[in-house]
Amino acid sequence: MANTNYFYSLGRRKSSTARVRLAKGKGNIIINGKSVEDYVHNSKYFLNKLNQPFIALDIKNDFDITVVVTGGGSNSQIEAIRLGIAKCLTLLNEDFKQTLKRADLLGRDSRDKERKKFGLKGARKKRQFTKR
Repeated sequence: MANTNYFYSLGRRKSSTARVRLAKGKGNIIINGKSVEDYVHNSKYFLNKLNQPFIALDIKNDFDITVVVTGGGSNSQIEAIRLGIAKCLTLLNEDFKQTLKRADLLGRDSRDKERKKFGLKGARKKRQFTKR
């Protein structure tokens, strides 16, 4: 969905869902009402992960990004946001799609935790075998 003022997309990873809104601006990133530095506690690893779509396209971050993210852990949330940003950039310019796809930034990582089965201790762990 694209409006004339901003571009909107959804990113998912494990049980995290990120709703990303990209608009022209000064490069501010707001996640759940906090600045990105406060949200990721100045972790260089997470900040680099968020900027991967811009690095892959070799463009400067001249966009204000507003994100509402729910569920999952911190790494899962960051990867969901990264996917949402990459999708927004493809809406902005269709030529970016090929580059982002080659950089593995447009694929959804669907790996999820396997559910616990009835009669087992975990997803696959069985009871200890006793001979007598």
